[in-house]
Amino acid sequence: MEYTVQRLADLAGVSSRTIRYYDEIGFLKPARINSSGYRLYGEKEVDRLQQILFYRELEVELENIKKIINGPDFDELKALKKHREKLLKKRHRLDLLIANLEKTIDAKERRIKMSDKEKFAGFKKRMVEENERKYGQEVREKYGDEAVDRSNQKFLKMTEREYEEIRELEKEFMETLLTAFKTGDPAGDLAQKAADLHRQWLTFYWDNYSKEAHAGVVQLYVDDERFKDYYESYFAEKQAGIAEFLRDAVHIYTGKGK
Repeated sequence: MEYTVQRLADLAGVSSRTIRYYDEIGFLKPARINSSGYRLYGEKEVDRLQQILFYRELEVELENIKKIINGPDFDELKALKKHREKLLKKRHRLDLLIANLEKTIDAKERRIKMSDKEKFAGFKKRMVEENERKYGQEVREKYGDEAVDRSNQKFLKMTEREYEEIRELEKEFMETLLTAFKTGDPAGDLAQKAADLHRQWLTFYWDNYSKEAHAGVVQLYVDDERFKDYYESYFAEKQAGIAEFLRDAVHIYTGKGK
């Protein structure tokens, strides 16, 4: 069966403009164009659109989707199973958030005071959800779902006291990193202290530390513009190059640099 742009859009629940845009950027080409100039899409194109929309639902950017589904190793059935797994996890996280919201609304309506522990639990769930939205795909691709899920669970089990400790440690780490950055020496004592503080900070989230993983994560800070911008924009004045400095310091600290 073949579909026009409008019929395919109706079938998928998107706008016809979206279908045309995907054609324009070479993302979803029609199977053929008939004598009247209408774009016509077949089963293969419907399946491709389904994959695209699954990835979009998981908030993957178009450019990354294009790389994934155009890759030589792309396996449609394997991708579908992966989509199902991720959507089930997303549903579980949303169920937890909804339950927390309902409890908060109930507390407001009935003027029942939520305990600090309950509020903190909701806060941690929101933090995990936000991190998944922003960085989940990249981190999961690099370290695997199991490692990321363990890290999330460790954070969700964190006590308020532990959270305050990590906040203080992060502050000390960033202040030390900035001071070390101004020396320009990633092998210096201050830079190596910053690298060790960064290791301590990571172990609050990781259940297993390795030098290889430590070196890998700081490389990600440089390779991914979002992480890089976070470090450069953390301070009152933008510190261009500080992510690279941290990477170099940690690579010296771990002995795992390239």
